[in-house]
Amino acid sequence: MKLTVVGSAGSTASPDSAASCYLLEAESEGGTWRVVLDLGSGAIGPLQRYCDPARVDAVVVSHGHPDHCADLAALSVLRRYGPTKDEGLAPLPLYGPAGLDRRIVQIAGADDDHDLEPFAFTAVAGGDAVTVGPLLLEFATAWHPVPAVAVRITGPSAVDGDASLVFTGDTDRCDQVAALADGCDVLLAEAGWAHSRVNPEGIHMNGTQAGTLARDAGAGELIVTHVASWVDPGGTLELAAVAYGAPVVLATPGDTHVF
Repeated sequence: MKLTVVGSAGSTASPDSAASCYLLEAESEGGTWRVVLDLGSGAIGPLQRYCDPARVDAVVVSHGHPDHCADLAALSVLRRYGPTKDEGLAPLPLYGPAGLDRRIVQIAGADDDHDLEPFAFTAVAGGDAVTVGPLLLEFATAWHPVPAVAVRITGPSAVDGDASLVFTGDTDRCDQVAALADGCDVLLAEAGWAHSRVNPEGIHMNGTQAGTLARDAGAGELIVTHVASWVDPGGTLELAAVAYGAPVVLATPGDTHVF
């Protein structure tokens, strides 16, 4: 599998990065399967550098905050009016917490449900699992102020057998996400509280918490993401590496990770 960081800015898009968006690709039986993880503000533009967003196989959105879902409305416009509009494409599978479909309508500012027509939405929660081609997607309930999920994706390894990626979405450290991350090959973990030491509960992790999560899960690699653009990530990465006990990577737009 290959992970491409499309956007990794926390809370808002930045001058150098869209908000949360990641492209996961897997080769199987001579074809490529593509799943987009989050489609935050500003992401639809750079996503087009790596794929045709109208033709991806599924979109998974962790929760309904704009920095994770705003460009679903843009993808709806692209599907309804863009180059593929007359091709009769099947509705695009969309997975996320209950109510996410209504967020698309709210963001679009629409008086009807036309913006939902390009999608086949399935509400998911902790304990749910779906398959997308060769990929198994398993969900856990995250700890955030709005309904939110983390996802574990298992699929064909670039080396041999299967590999797994866990994307935390936005969450404080919690047992459900910790269990989901157990033994994963790659942990893509948010550190929205950066290197702050004292924070409100139930919103984000800081670097130490992200590193501890990866260490306790036995994750093969830790990629730290969702650090706000106005925060120097150096301190966050240092804390994460100390807690993890190994070097960590900062999610940077355009970077790819093959596993």
